[in-house]
Amino acid sequence: METSYPTPISFTIHTEVAPSYLSDLLVFIYQECVLPYYSHFTNVGKWVTEGREVLTFTLNDTRGAWQIGVEISATNPIEVKLSPYGNLPPKILNRLREDLIISIQMFEEKVRRNTLYFAWVPENRVIPEKIENTRRKVIRQIFMGNMIFFFLISIVLSFAAFIIITEVLDLPIIYFPFIMVLFQFIIILFSDKIIGSMGDWSITRSNPNVYILQYHIPPEQVEIFRDKNIRDKLMQIKRAIQNKAYAMGRTVDAQIAQEAFSERGISIKPENIVTKTLNVYSIVERAAARFKMSVPKIRLSNIIVPNAAATGPSPRFGLVLITTGLLVQLDEDEIFSVIGHEMSHVKNRDPMALFILTSAEYILRIYFWSYIYFFGFFYLMFALGVIYFIAKFFEARADLDSAIAIGQPVFLANALRKIGYRKIQLERLHSNIAESWLGWNPHPPISFRVDRLESLDEPQNIKHPFIKSIKDCINGLLDELRRI
Repeated sequence: METSYPTPISFTIHTEVAPSYLSDLLVFIYQECVLPYYSHFTNVGKWVTEGREVLTFTLNDTRGAWQIGVEISATNPIEVKLSPYGNLPPKILNRLREDLIISIQMFEEKVRRNTLYFAWVPENRVIPEKIENTRRKVIRQIFMGNMIFFFLISIVLSFAAFIIITEVLDLPIIYFPFIMVLFQFIIILFSDKIIGSMGDWSITRSNPNVYILQYHIPPEQVEIFRDKNIRDKLMQIKRAIQNKAYAMGRTVDAQIAQEAFSERGISIKPENIVTKTLNVYSIVERAAARFKMSVPKIRLSNIIVPNAAATGPSPRFGLVLITTGLLVQLDEDEIFSVIGHEMSHVKNRDPMALFILTSAEYILRIYFWSYIYFFGFFYLMFALGVIYFIAKFFEARADLDSAIAIGQPVFLANALRKIGYRKIQLERLHSNIAESWLGWNPHPPISFRVDRLESLDEPQNIKHPFIKSIKDCINGLLDELRRI
């Protein structure tokens, strides 16, 4: 289907980089989006108008059926104006918009390699940004999206428990499966505390704000900040910034940061500083209100990896874990939509539903092993595949629930694009999308999730989100298998 667009289409893209880097961002977009396909573009230019830099170009159809004039302004958020001419397939516009978002994310990742991050919650201890250790990574994989570790750990523990129950305790083997299921049930009951241990700070009504400061280190200062003795000094600077802001009753700004660095002998460029203050409790509280729930416990983990998770056996014992990376990379509306997705998991008791599913498979395998022994390893692979595919229903339902409750599916679509832009690039090959559908991942392909959200015109009219999600996932898989 082709559409004629009589008026320009405008939209914005939030970026985390400092204003001093916006000119470089325009150059990067040109290098990534235009230069490799130069024969498809005309009217390429970059100039200053009304006090801001602008990159312009025209994307041309090879057959001359349409054109898209593009104007990108170096502001934050980035302002984009598209002026289509002719009969233009909507998928071309969507692809161009997605390419621009991906290019901005690639530039941010490049800048992030030489960026100093400070994040803190007032009236709490100062904690440096962390690299995930093995313990945190395993816990995150178990409870934050990948059940493979939980499944494999259960198998290992099954053999250990089997020896203890039959050889040491001398109990009949019939008790073995139920003891294992009980053990896993206890883990689910205390999952909020286990996940909570990954957090560094608690976010509460009385202490709701999170402060974030980024300093993009210029090339001439990189070696200074790589010095092995700088870590302790940075912790002192972070504490000084926190204390100054608190004593003055102000939010963190470039002036306070510059003074704290200068007092410890480090000169910085204030134009390279980005500050952000977020009332995280308010965001979670608004999301909970949309789902008619009480506010769950909120924990913040000082990890730059963008992620959020919800767990707990019921809404009453729910917990939401948010990383500082999510707060850095997304704007407030996008964070709101991600929290809405997590609220769906809590409200619908998805952790408990998946526990019942995996426990049923486990008991079936134990008591009917004599019938499926012949299939052995192939049965385990098949069972895992089925469990993961069913888990995709819950994730797809959470996307719909967030879209329905918040009323703006595009917020979550944009958040998914930013978080998963590399996967989106891979999934442009249909064979990779099919692999995502059939692989051991509880999430549907990100490109499927984004397209599905953006196609929702009136999400509030969806009556049965779970049934629709099951149908959409099955149809999505079948469509990709047909394309191969």
